[in-house]
Amino acid sequence: WCPSNIEFIRRINGLESEQAVRDIVFNADYLVLGLGDVYLGAPVATPLDPRHRLVTTKYNPARTWTPENAVGIGGAYLCVYGMEGPGGYQLFGRTIQMWNSWRSTREFTPGHPYLLRFFDRIRFYPVSEQELIEAREAFPHGAYPVRIEETTFSWRDYAAFLADNAEGIGAFKATQAAAFEAERADWKGRGLDSFVSDDGGASSGDDTLPEGATAVNAQVTGNVWKILVAEGDLVEAGQPVVIVESMKMEMDVVAPASGRVVEIRCQQGRTVRAGDIILVLEGAA
Repeated sequence: WCPSNIEFIRRINGLESEQAVRDIVFNADYLVLGLGDVYLGAPVATPLDPRHRLVTTKYNPARTWTPENAVGIGGAYLCVYGMEGPGGYQLFGRTIQMWNSWRSTREFTPGHPYLLRFFDRIRFYPVSEQELIEAREAFPHGAYPVRIEETTFSWRDYAAFLADNAEGIGAFKATQAAAFEAERADWKGRGLDSFVSDDGGASSGDDTLPEGATAVNAQVTGNVWKILVAEGDLVEAGQPVVIVESMKMEMDVVAPASGRVVEIRCQQGRTVRAGDIILVLEGAA
């Protein structure tokens, strides 16, 4: 999908141009079905018109960084990231804040620091980069007017809409499914259909221990974010010795016993697997 998420979205949905992606995004009426998908009131939403339901794969492995208020699609669902952080949705734009911790405004009322509610409907429109910068500076202070309209959702009317447009919806979904399968076949043909970590010797793979030594094992598969000790250090039972980043979380690996660090079998920034011996302690009790 790199260097362009938009091109990837175009290709995997069988659309003729990147402009067609933009047209769908700006014509879609997104219905909010959940909040807090990835922090701070981030909405999970899907277009009411099935012909606007773009589908994508998610990043694997996830990005290590996503800008605040980025807008993307994962599977068939849209999300707006409420804060900076990792993520896996295919990104296609940025918008205004979903969360306001510090001020109550017309949009962010007391006790409700999140912008959206369940069953809200979202429409996007294009703005220039400068307009977005000015909007994001003003919006948390109540100085940027967001257009909000009260509407009613009728299941009867929606069911009638689906029935009236069944042929066009079916044709869109058939084209989309064919493009998705073609993309997957292309990945497989190029050997890109599975992710193999090049850990560069992250773990020695040596399960042997010196006599009387104690192993410190990784509990999960992930990347070594920080090594908190050095060879020769004395550690106490329960003391964090390594931090592993996995599934968008940082997890402490703690010493199972007190002792001296005699060997470090992992490298910062490299992958470890669940069960790998990452440190060796001597004189543990």
